[in-house]
Amino acid sequence: MNSTEILERLIGFPTVSSEPNIALMHWVRDLLAGAGVEARLIPEPSGKKANLYATIGGEGAGVMLSGHTDVVPVEGQAWSRDPFRLAAEGGRLYGRGAADMKGFVACALAAALKAARRELKAPLHLALSYDEEVGCLGVRSLIEMLEAAPVRPAFCIVGEPTAMQVATGHKGKVALRATCTGREGHSALAPLALNALHLGADFLNAVRDLQAEIAAGGRRDGDYDVAYTTLHVGKMQGGVQVNIVPNHCVLDFEIRSLAEDDPAALIARLEAAAAAIVAPLRDSFPEAAIRVERLWDYPGLGTPSDAKVVNFVKGLTGANGTIKVAFGTEGGLFSSRLGIPTVICGPGSMAQGHKPDEYVSEEQMARCEAMLDRLVEWLAAGL
Repeated sequence: MNSTEILERLIGFPTVSSEPNIALMHWVRDLLAGAGVEARLIPEPSGKKANLYATIGGEGAGVMLSGHTDVVPVEGQAWSRDPFRLAAEGGRLYGRGAADMKGFVACALAAALKAARRELKAPLHLALSYDEEVGCLGVRSLIEMLEAAPVRPAFCIVGEPTAMQVATGHKGKVALRATCTGREGHSALAPLALNALHLGADFLNAVRDLQAEIAAGGRRDGDYDVAYTTLHVGKMQGGVQVNIVPNHCVLDFEIRSLAEDDPAALIARLEAAAAAIVAPLRDSFPEAAIRVERLWDYPGLGTPSDAKVVNFVKGLTGANGTIKVAFGTEGGLFSSRLGIPTVICGPGSMAQGHKPDEYVSEEQMARCEAMLDRLVEWLAAGL
């Protein structure tokens, strides 16, 4: 099968992060088995989702191709076509996940099928994960497996969409929740109660103040579209109806940090701001509180621009320079947890990801295929 045929099958599996991916993984396992490649599934406890790891040929370290199989939802988006059926039109391949990132997964599987017909002196590894879109959660069991392996890959290419440019870094992310506790009451007597939404608004302002401070005078990395660490409140919930003063409010927010910034120090500052908000209220409302908790996180990636993996992948693509990307990837985990030198390079653009009528161009797929063909040649010659 060629990469477009494989992509058509991958798009047909509606692997939104909230849904199982096991049917897709069984199909991939069977595809590889047909080429004589044994793939290992690493399931979650429910058995509804799994990671997949396969090694083709050779001995020693080799190169790992990494991709995730989950996609973001399509609800509420105005698609002009079936999002889970590949459509080819005007040099573009449309479907949910075409850019992010089943296009690369299809190219990687096509490369694996070619590699299975070669005598490789160094191995090609495939690492496919689940639940990347909700915090790089699923890949961690695969990483635990590799931690115990006697030999780890020499290099890793994470195929997130970079328009086939070689990306050496992305920011780390911490997802957090602030839970505000007030005292309920009748709205006619609102001043005698403590409105948790008002506490939430005060905390939100503290987040905005810290962001403004960082934007004005914080550290800078000009390789990013937004050159500084960012804080963002994405969700605020509270209240039952308008004539009840709410006693509960929850804010979900995030920190996307440069490598030079310590998110723990920023969280400590927000916790201090939360304490300062409730302190003058405690005499009248002892239950007043704003509790900040960490939900999940993933590390940033910061591969030196002169690292061997960078020069190697630049040689495969013909690229001259490098970039950094705004979005997070599993690359930071492979680098920090396993010590595998990692870059990000894949077909398409994140400008098309997460949108209706998501697509990857045939030109980008062809460039990715050419890169991976050269990789297979390198592995056949001995990396």
